[in-house]
Amino acid sequence: MTQIIRTTNENPDFAPLVTLLDAHLWEQYPETQAEYDTYNVIEQNNTVVIVYLDNQAVGCGCFKKIDIETAELKRMFVKPEARGKGIAQLIIKELEQWASELGFKAMLLETLYKQTSAIALYQKQGYQVIENYGPYVGLDKSICMKKIIQPSSKI
Repeated sequence: MTQIIRTTNENPDFAPLVTLLDAHLWEQYPETQAEYDTYNVIEQNNTVVIVYLDNQAVGCGCFKKIDIETAELKRMFVKPEARGKGIAQLIIKELEQWASELGFKAMLLETLYKQTSAIALYQKQGYQVIENYGPYVGLDKSICMKKIIQPSSKI
């Protein structure tokens, strides 16, 4: 059974998933992580989503405010053994819905150019490559993307 919850970064299941994400990034891209690690700090965050598969935390993501209309997707991760089951899409859709409910109109994200499967996933979800924004301006290994999110249909 799959369950998705909205929570905060204080949820005890969030930190272990982020630790796995960071370990994966260091293992796959050691030449870039020292530079990029500083952009992945999540301080207090009240917009975290965790997906559970058979009561085990298998995926996470969150967003943070960039400006009054724009949020940034952060810390997307699905455990390797849970990949290929649509969990990443669930996380993205839930984060977009939540951001829309809070009044955001666009979602930005940054990923490494070598993350071809992540780029394909985001494009499939409607994200388009844009010029690098914020701290990623001038970083040629970054791919930045944006999606206009629809107003919330929840009442």
